[in-house]
Amino acid sequence: MAAAVVGKPDDVATWRLPLEAYTPGAGDMKKVGAARDILIDACMASAGYPDWTPAPNLPQLDGASAMDSRYGIHKAELAAKRGYHPDEAIQREYDAAVSVGAVDSSGADQKVLMKCAGQADAKAPQLKKSTAATQVDADSFRQSLKDPAVVDVFSRWSACMKSKGYDYATPADARDDPRFIDKNVVTDLEIKTATADVGCRREHKVEKIWFDVEARMQQQAIKKDQISFESLKKTNQASIDKSSSVLSDAGSRN
Repeated sequence: MAAAVVGKPDDVATWRLPLEAYTPGAGDMKKVGAARDILIDACMASAGYPDWTPAPNLPQLDGASAMDSRYGIHKAELAAKRGYHPDEAIQREYDAAVSVGAVDSSGADQKVLMKCAGQADAKAPQLKKSTAATQVDADSFRQSLKDPAVVDVFSRWSACMKSKGYDYATPADARDDPRFIDKNVVTDLEIKTATADVGCRREHKVEKIWFDVEARMQQQAIKKDQISFESLKKTNQASIDKSSSVLSDAGSRN
């Protein structure tokens, strides 16, 4: 049974819920995607489409790990600069990648592309998605919001915020305030609100209490279907290992 992991106690981004032991992380997905791009690119060139290029990878706006934004903001320095918005440099990089999009000017035949993608499956299979894992992820988050410990800490967080002049029932209410939605505008009000938010979270240990509740729920759910989760982990690890070999071979040729 996978355990919850708290890397650095003061950095939520380093924490790992039990489910993460059975599902690929952002780094793994990037590795497999890069290996498949190399294989498909070579196949497309051989098929007469040397100008074909894969769609650009989009930067992670929601952080470097699954936990970085799961419970909302937690970095005081970023909140003081950007409120509830992502880092400005990452936002610019993301916007630039989106503007390029998946436009392919090579005129490639989609049937050829599908064939090349199929061939790539042999050397770097796509990572498998599990309905059960997706369900556990969604259920544990949703159910945690009703847990007495989480309800209580939200209440204490709300009181803390109110003492600073902000009226929100839960952290999500502050993050989703319509006044803070425009991705191109970060107001002084948003920065002050976000700064107060992080302060109240730390004072009452909001993330740790929430994390502990959700970790327990995930462990219970995984235990009920342990064999399926172990099989999923084994299948995806095989794909990750194969992708590593593809990238290593490509690197040795360059």
